[in-house]
Amino acid sequence: MKLSVILVNYNVFHFLDQAIGSVLNALKNIDGEVIVVDNNSVDGSVDLVRAKYPEVILIANKKNEGFSKANNQGMRIAKGEYILLLNPDTLVEENTFEKCIDFMDENPQAGGLGVKMLDGKGEFLPESKRSLPSPLVAFYKIFGLSALFPKSKRFGRYHLGFLDNDQTHEIEILSGAYMFMRKEVLDNIGLLDEDYFMYGEDIDLSYRILKNGYKNYYYPEARIIHYKGESTKKTSVNYVFIFYKAMIIFAKKHFSSKNAWLFSFLINIAIYLRAFVAIGFRFVKNMLLPVADASLIFVGMYLLKNWWEYKIKGDGSYYSEDLITLAIPVYIVIWLLSVNYNGGYNKPHRIWSLIKGVVLGTLLISALSNFTDEYRYSKALIVFGAMLTFGVLLLNRLIIHFYKYRNLALGSEKCKKIAIVGHNDESRRVMEILNEAQYDNLQVIGYISPEKSNRIDPLKLGDISQVSEIIQIYKLDEIIFCSKDMPANLIIEWMSRITHRFIDFKIVPDDSNFIIGSNSKNRPGEFYTLNIELNIIQKSNLRKKRVFDLLAAVFLLILSPLMVLVVKRPSNYYRNIFSVIGGNRSWVGFTKETELNLPKIKTGVINPATCLKNKSADIQTINRLNFKYAKDYSLLMDMQLMLRAIRYLG
Repeated sequence: MKLSVILVNYNVFHFLDQAIGSVLNALKNIDGEVIVVDNNSVDGSVDLVRAKYPEVILIANKKNEGFSKANNQGMRIAKGEYILLLNPDTLVEENTFEKCIDFMDENPQAGGLGVKMLDGKGEFLPESKRSLPSPLVAFYKIFGLSALFPKSKRFGRYHLGFLDNDQTHEIEILSGAYMFMRKEVLDNIGLLDEDYFMYGEDIDLSYRILKNGYKNYYYPEARIIHYKGESTKKTSVNYVFIFYKAMIIFAKKHFSSKNAWLFSFLINIAIYLRAFVAIGFRFVKNMLLPVADASLIFVGMYLLKNWWEYKIKGDGSYYSEDLITLAIPVYIVIWLLSVNYNGGYNKPHRIWSLIKGVVLGTLLISALSNFTDEYRYSKALIVFGAMLTFGVLLLNRLIIHFYKYRNLALGSEKCKKIAIVGHNDESRRVMEILNEAQYDNLQVIGYISPEKSNRIDPLKLGDISQVSEIIQIYKLDEIIFCSKDMPANLIIEWMSRITHRFIDFKIVPDDSNFIIGSNSKNRPGEFYTLNIELNIIQKSNLRKKRVFDLLAAVFLLILSPLMVLVVKRPSNYYRNIFSVIGGNRSWVGFTKETELNLPKIKTGVINPATCLKNKSADIQTINRLNFKYAKDYSLLMDMQLMLRAIRYLG
């Protein structure tokens, strides 16, 4: 057997589906095998492989074994002369494997091979070629010098930015997303080091290939799309800790004790520096609008207070200093907290959220002032302050919205103009999928034929050779490729050739009802049936859900003497109450047995399918119930589900 392809999957159902499809297409002329190792996914991935790809060898782990151990499971049973470790969030061209095999056959000194990787926008991913992270190289990377001088031979060594992206080069480190290796080399040097749970294992294995006298190559003649980071968001603080800790393991294993100490010292500085910067940046970004709101409201309230004293009270010193130093700041905090609770800082900004927040905040301020004679001020001043607050909040959001969308329709988003690249039948099928989803901010302009055609169709915009002109004429924002009508190599080719900066790309896998893409190399891949707005992930709804959980838990605790006579398993009933109070669970969550890639929320005591009369409901029914709960979520829905499933709260 010539090639064994190993994919380690963890909860990326739709990406795995696309990846396996592209791998099987690329293996059509090769004696090969596909091995999928699933790390205890709960999104239906195992069932997908068993039902749709019976020819694939499946290892279904009962727990998450990590990247290294899972890949080793696959490599131990692999029969190919060559072994490819491939990420599931990838798409390979039809001739990628053939090109790699030809190169390795012609270069017997090659132990490992990496290819040209592109992100979801068709842009080059610099991790396609890397050098060994020696202490000096790591220093330049950690402190940003490699980013400032990417083409420098001194500072840009981490990603070898000074090497031509379109030329074959000897390199030191292969990317774990695509590691093409000789099995005989792995038999000599061993498999992945299982001390690494995630990250660093590719560096370690690549280095061992070099130490044993083989060479690693970057080979740009073969290309793949790598959506990146679907299992881990690389901008998160958690990623910083995991990645740099893996670097310390590598240093202690391969560097001298002196160099390992220096490397570890630099890495530990980097960990806390990056974590501090990430947290600080996130905090500053989130606080910009609230600080601007608070500052303008304070200035407005100060001017309002002065006007009220002179014009209404006729006394410039009518109010004490406490109004400015204490009362007004407290008012502002209450108003803004109330606005935040009601979704006034969520995007898109909505006027109704501002109104609810300001009204609720005003009622709270009025109620509190009744209990403090010393700090009780004019109710009229509070009312006018509320009007001022609403005006400031509205003005700030209108300015932000106009800057972004060039209109004043607050609450709306820019209408995304889309064209579909495919033949008539498949393009219309994709249009129907999008129409059924009822997107307010989406306009499908028409379709682009993948080849020249004289067919007359009012929805046809032209053929693929005219794509640049079509983008300019219709001011397109996104292009969706139909893989049924275009091979992967042509899709990747056109993604690379279309140079319009603001164009996003998506792909519809063959005969699927989902669309895959990623709009930035720094963002994880996305699965969606385009951007359906899910109520469950609105920040205001998540806050309300948490408050409801707490209030319901307290209420159920008070009623527990009666409830233990009603619920099944009363001991679990108390355990669930305290688990909800502690924030570990929610009263209502998703059904676990689902194929949908739903947002992560707390595990529920009950779920939308709890009260089904037929407990063995088919997966489609469960999918619909979960999706409806996510899309139409409201507190009323939680209340209804809890009342209906009251016997199952234990």
